[in-house]
This record gives sequence, C-alpha cells and structure tokens, in this order.
Amino acid sequence: MLLARVGETEKANELADVLSREYPLDTLTQNYSLPIVSAAVRLQENDPAGAIESLRPTVKYEFSIPDTLNSVYPAYLRGLAYLQMGNGALAVPEFEKVIDHPGIVGRFVIGALARLQLARARAMSGDKTLAKKSYEEFLDLWRGADLDLPIYRKAKIEYTKLE
Repeated sequence: MLLARVGETEKANELADVLSREYPLDTLTQNYSLPIVSAAVRLQENDPAGAIESLRPTVKYEFSIPDTLNSVYPAYLRGLAYLQMGNGALAVPEFEKVIDHPGIVGRFVIGALARLQLARARAMSGDKTLAKKSYEEFLDLWRGADLDLPIYRKAKIEYTKLE
C-alpha cells in the first residue's frame, strides 16, 4: 500500500500479486489489504471511479483491525477518490468515519490527515464555516510538528484563503 501511495505502482502491483497467490483464502488479504492496494494504485493513475470500485469488498471489513493496517483506511481512500472526482459531499462522510473511530485509527497518520481532507471536502462543498473548523483542528494537531512540512504549509495557505 505504501508503495502505491508514493507512486511506485508497478512494484505495488507485483507485491500484491505475490500476496494474492500466497494467501488466496485469507479473507482480510483478499477483501481488505489487496483492494486497498488496488485503490491506491488507481488513485495514482487518476482513476477515482476505479478506486471506489476496488474498495467495494472492504465495506464490511473497514472497521476491522487487521495486522497489516490499524485504521479505517478504506474509508480514507474512498474519501480521497471522491475528492479527486470533485465530489466533496460524498467525501465528507468517508473522512468522518475515520475521525469518528479513534480507537481503530489509533496513532496512524490518517487520523490527523482525515481532518485536513475533511476540511478540503467541506470547502469543495461550499461549507466554509465547517471547513475552517476542520482546518483549525488539523493545524492544531500539527502545531508541535515540523512547521516546514509541505502538507502543513499547504494547509495553512488553504485555510488563509477561506478567511
């Protein structure tokens, strides 16, 4: 999944094929982990509809806590796909799923990033008031982090443009 998210889609697909062959009957591998990899690859390929389709098998498992990812990662990727499609209204509930389940998400980075993506989704939907609130939550969470991180700087710029 990480390889897919950073654009190494060929390697991600190769490793996914190996996992699929080695664990053909493993429910979480086949219905959670591999669809996540496929969705991440499709997002890299600018195919958000394909990403959403890839995530269909994950719906009944997205609140599980598999060994591979301790998060509600399918919802996060689905939200990113809706953002890529320009549909903030459909992205909002996906990011809210991540935020509303901190016990599953734990300290995984999507817990913080979901707030940023929720802000973007709300801004895209035209709800500036709630978008500002989500940006503030994200910026507050990252206040003690490296302030030169590109994602933090970009979020601050986006937030400023809402004012």
